[in-house]
Amino acid sequence: MKKFLSLALILLLAMGMMVGCGGAQEEPAEETPEATVYNIATDTTFAPFEFQNEAGDYVGIDIEILAAIAEDQGFAYELNPLGFSAAVAALESNQTDAVIAGMSITEERQLKYDFSAPYYDSGVVMAIAADDDAIASYADLTEKKVAVKTGTEGATFAESIMDQYGFELVYFDESPLMYEDVKTGNSVACFEDYPVMGYGITQGNGLKMVTDMEKGSSYGFAVLKGKNTELLEMFDAGLTNIRENGKYQEIIDKYIAAE
Repeated sequence: MKKFLSLALILLLAMGMMVGCGGAQEEPAEETPEATVYNIATDTTFAPFEFQNEAGDYVGIDIEILAAIAEDQGFAYELNPLGFSAAVAALESNQTDAVIAGMSITEERQLKYDFSAPYYDSGVVMAIAADDDAIASYADLTEKKVAVKTGTEGATFAESIMDQYGFELVYFDESPLMYEDVKTGNSVACFEDYPVMGYGITQGNGLKMVTDMEKGSSYGFAVLKGKNTELLEMFDAGLTNIRENGKYQEIIDKYIAAE
């Protein structure tokens, strides 16, 4: 009997130790959520705001302003060069978080997008082939073709005066294609944002400006209305900071020093 009780006591003690060990096991630690990486769409060719350098990297005013603000505010992003029309379409379909692409802040766009504070004030100018002396004013465009880039301020301005001066518009998705259409003589002129045309001429795009700059809208960083408010707030805060510390002007002077 004593042997039986001793054996039973040993078994009970062993089971207790097993239960105790099981109870002492720690629960697995919760995984730390990954930091948000924003997808930000841009144009492919809109120099000096965004374009590829000889190494194939995207550079320009928009690209450097975004990078400076992201560093100032400590957020991560992935740049998505799509072309202007595709970038806007991606934003509207929630395939990208924001767009920075020399995008003019207009009343119509403000119905669909929330914009940052303006980061650049632009305007529109008319340009013709460098060897053309026949076109000097809007009146010379009557019954002729004029090239514009879809969705730009230049296109909007051209549309506003096309009936008055009686010309036909030809639309392009990329600025270089628009310039080529003018140089080949299919279109006699094009309308483009002033800093873009000014930079392009200095880089040998084969065109020349023949009108004074028409005052235009300002460029803004855009998100879909009511979406990504935190990202928009960080952009505005960062823009204020880089203006104050001189980084903003350093970027502008790098690409539009003549201004």
